Amino acid sequence: MTMYAISLGDDGAELRPVSYVYKRQEEFLAHIDRGREFIGQHNALPDVVTDLESSRAFLQAYAEKAASDTGRIHGIWTADGPADGTENGTLVGAVIFRQMDVGQGTAEAGCWLEPAGVGKGLVTRAARVIIDWAVEVRGIHRVDWWCSADNTPSIAVARRLGMTRDGVLRESYLYRGKRHDEEIWSVLAPEWRAAKEAS
Repeated sequence: MTMYAISLGDDGAELRPVSYVYKRQEEFLAHIDRGREFIGQHNALPDVVTDLESSRAFLQAYAEKAASDTGRIHGIWTADGPADGTENGTLVGAVIFRQMDVGQGTAEAGCWLEPAGVGKGLVTRAARVIIDWAVEVRGIHRVDWWCSADNTPSIAVARRLGMTRDGVLRESYLYRGKRHDEEIWSVLAPEWRAAKEAS
């Protein structure tokens, strides 16, 4: 995926690339700052992106993943918010491919939102776009979705995406001093296509 803006529906929300925003790391850091406590409930990103330098480094890492075809990051922008000179709206979250192995036909998707983006179906809509791209354009056969067993919103997204719960890794994720169970969900390309045809 290169430069684009994909509509996520009638509410004006859009999916746009974030990896190029390493030149605008201030916007990404401001987004993380707005959602730091909320995002940090289940996601270590706020512990990684703490200042301008770490914001730039995080986005640069995803720019490199995109260049090597091993990962992607896609921002979710809502229609409200000030103009930044080229685009309107506010960055409220993202969907990502943490890993992508085109040779093996596998990818691991993930997401986060700041509070302003919650309750609007944005992650589900955005994840549908990137999963469809992975399956239909990149030939990915299996898309994984890993999340804490305590993260009920993320589990709900996996269900809405038609994923199957493959299992639970007990106490596999040490986060902020506590061990958490992780759930693994997945969808296979034939299942994805069948669900699209059915809908």
